[in-house]
Amino acid sequence: MYKKLNIAVVAGGEQSEVVVSIKSAKGIVSFLDKSKFNPFITVIEKNNWHVLLESESTLPIDKNQFTFRLNGQEIHFDCAYITIHGIPGEDGRLQGYFEMIDMPYTSCNVLTSALTYNKYICNQLLKGFGISVAPSVRIKRNELYQGEKIVSEVGLPCFVKPNLGGSSFGVTKVKEVNKLEPAIKKAFEEAEEVLIESFLEGTEVTNGIFKTNKREKVLPVTEVVSKNEFFDFDAKYKGQVEEITPARISPELTQQIQQTTSKIYNILGCRGIARIDYIITNGNKINLLEVNTTPGMTPTSFIPQQIPHAGLTVSEVLSEIIEDSIALFHI
Repeated sequence: MYKKLNIAVVAGGEQSEVVVSIKSAKGIVSFLDKSKFNPFITVIEKNNWHVLLESESTLPIDKNQFTFRLNGQEIHFDCAYITIHGIPGEDGRLQGYFEMIDMPYTSCNVLTSALTYNKYICNQLLKGFGISVAPSVRIKRNELYQGEKIVSEVGLPCFVKPNLGGSSFGVTKVKEVNKLEPAIKKAFEEAEEVLIESFLEGTEVTNGIFKTNKREKVLPVTEVVSKNEFFDFDAKYKGQVEEITPARISPELTQQIQQTTSKIYNILGCRGIARIDYIITNGNKINLLEVNTTPGMTPTSFIPQQIPHAGLTVSEVLSEIIEDSIALFHI
């Protein structure tokens, strides 16, 4: 008889993305094949690790071996599906913990997670491989800066955002130099570093990809049309955006984007599902915005929208990734 695998769908975190992470975890649980897996939402907060039961009651997790007790029985996990957006699940810390306790997990390894979590460092690295990125300036907390000098480098309008993090929290579009300082303060509420990027006029698109031992699959491209001035948190999570899959672009441009996605994924050594955001400017120039290694997985998120357009189901993709992650740890 086939033994169902216990899967920890790991949500939570230490930043503003916690609510989004819980939604993604519930989305993953809804997609998982229950004939193969027993999924448990495991919530990791700074001083509180627990399993969230269907009744919304909680059970504490033993951090020493990542187990919990249910009805008097100790439950061990066969694999962790990380869906934390931000610290500690997107920056490599949780990956390091799972490596230390020999727990298979589905996302990128420690190095790749830490690298992609730092938008500035990641983009500068990829720039060296011929990937086009927007001109940008990074400032650290308590670092002295001159607004006029920053504007002379990136121009106006520009985007001010946390350099570490996701979900568009703390992002401001700045049109006047005197609005730069409050925007930087807002971004510092979310992270220890702030990124100021040139505004690029164009079509925003996003492209998912996953890779297992069996295959690499680049998903269809989605066009992102925000009803707001830019694709902020409200646009992302409150339905103020039109998402068109496949994107209304030529087959040639689609292929170029997908090739760029594959190139970036493999340069960085990604694992599991990743999503890469771009903006297409004049002359069909493909500009990287950012790499997401724990993309949202609610039913309305980009990846679950793209997978059916590739002739696949989310359930089979998740099964393939989990089974591949377990096999990788047992080589």
